[in-house]
Amino acid sequence: MKKIEAIIRPEKVTETIKGLKNIGITGFTVSQVVGRGKQKDTQGVYRGKNYKVTLHPKVKLEIVLSDYMVEPTVQTIIQSAQTGEDGDGKIYVYPILEAYNIRTGVSDWSIDDLANQGG
Repeated sequence: MKKIEAIIRPEKVTETIKGLKNIGITGFTVSQVVGRGKQKDTQGVYRGKNYKVTLHPKVKLEIVLSDYMVEPTVQTIIQSAQTGEDGDGKIYVYPILEAYNIRTGVSDWSIDDLANQGG
């Protein structure tokens, strides 16, 4: 099993989720975050005063899936979220050693794990 974390622009969330659903990814977590990368600072105005925006609003998608779905998922996120400008975001892929269903307390097995165990 793998976990994909994708940090993307907020305006690309709907398009990205639509793309994920089209390839059969229906389970994910979405969080609003702020961050800093190569994207340039911007100026904001609050109550008539200018201020510098150094942390930019982003959205973090977290998806846990079978190993064989990693590449199509990553490609879907790139195609859906890419604008070609600084600040498009990052995608991270992590190994997941175990997962448990809280309701049942039973370990969740990925298709990859079952195949490796002859199941």
